[in-house]
Amino acid sequence: MNGISYKNITVVFEDEYLLAASKPANLLVHGDGTGSLTLTDLVAEHLAAEGRGDVRPQAAQRLDVETTGLVLFSLDPATQPALDAEVAGRDMRKEYLAVVAGRFPWAQKAIDAPIGRDRHDAKKMRVCKEGQGKPASTLVRKLAFKGGRTLLSVELLSGRRHQIRVHLASLGFPIVGDGLYGGARADAARGESGLLLHAFREELRHPATGEPLSLQAEWPERLGKNWEPTA
Repeated sequence: MNGISYKNITVVFEDEYLLAASKPANLLVHGDGTGSLTLTDLVAEHLAAEGRGDVRPQAAQRLDVETTGLVLFSLDPATQPALDAEVAGRDMRKEYLAVVAGRFPWAQKAIDAPIGRDRHDAKKMRVCKEGQGKPASTLVRKLAFKGGRTLLSVELLSGRRHQIRVHLASLGFPIVGDGLYGGARADAARGESGLLLHAFREELRHPATGEPLSLQAEWPERLGKNWEPTA
C-alpha cells in the first residue's frame, strides 16, 4: 500500500512490518512531554482506522520539527532490530533536498567535518576541530540554480544532530528558513515556507524479506515554485 493520505500525513509505503510516512512541517516525530500531537500519534490513528489498532508503531528515524519528508516506522517488534541496524548503518541511502541562498559554487562537494555541541548555545551544534566532536560526512550535489537560490541534493553518510544544517552553514550556505544557523528568510512570494529541508528519498533492504526498497516522498512545493524534480 502506498500514497494513502490520512489527515495531514501521506503514507508512502505500508505492509505488515514497515511503514513510511511523509511528515509535514512543525510536527514532532515523538512526544516531548507537552501532550502535543505527533507523527507517531497520526500513524497510530491511521493503523487503527485500518483495523490495526493493536499495532504500536515505533519510529526508527527522527527529523527536526521544521524538516519535512520521510520517516520510517517499525510495525513488528521481531524485525525492529534489523530496521534499527540498517538506519544506523551506512548501507541505507538517505537523500534530502535543501535550498540555499546564493549560487552554490560546487557541482559536488563532500563534507567531512566532525560535529559537536555548541558550548555557547544549547540549541545548536557546530563543526569541531579534528579530534573533537563526532565524525560526520555529507555529500552535496547541485541540482539547479534559479532566482538567487540553489537547489541541492544532500546525502547523509552519517547521522549527527542537525548534520545537514551545520555542514551547509559551515560552507557559508545555511539553508533558507534556518534562523538557528543564519539562513535567509523563506520568501512567500517565491512559494517558500519554513525550513527548506526535505527528506526526499530512501533506499534500504526490507527488514523482514531483505528485498531492496526505494521510497520517495512527494515533491515539496514549499521549497519554492518551478523547481523540477530530478529522476
